[in-house]
Amino acid sequence: MKVILQENVANVGEAGEVVDVADGYGRNFLIPQGKAVQATPREVKRLEAEKRVVQDRLRKAKKEADEIAKHLQSISCVIARKAGEEDKLFGSVTAQDIVDFFQEKGIEIDRKKIEMEGLIKTLGEHEVPIRLHPQLTVKITVKVVPEE
Repeated sequence: MKVILQENVANVGEAGEVVDVADGYGRNFLIPQGKAVQATPREVKRLEAEKRVVQDRLRKAKKEADEIAKHLQSISCVIARKAGEEDKLFGSVTAQDIVDFFQEKGIEIDRKKIEMEGLIKTLGEHEVPIRLHPQLTVKITVKVVPEE
């Protein structure tokens, strides 16, 4: 019996896959539990349509991420902080500070997408990766200057 899995099933397959299972397993377990539907021509067409919609959405998200990446690289991120001896900051520069800087410039970035290895605690230039899309990570340079 061919079924379309609605969710991941151990040792059978992942959601959205068309798999061949034993008749009894499909009729008595997978379908009544809502874990699968029978792979009729109508359901297969519905699945293909859903996959196209998802692919279009992913393509659109990638295109938007590319545009944001261009904007991020065209703007130099300069953050002023109070500093003491040996160029050490009083406090630190966080991901939220970087988000606030770009928000003032009209670019929205989710704080969780900034992949800082730690807080920035010294003056100077620091490279910070931002994951805009699963396939796109942009490295920006954050320049921390002394506040006057």
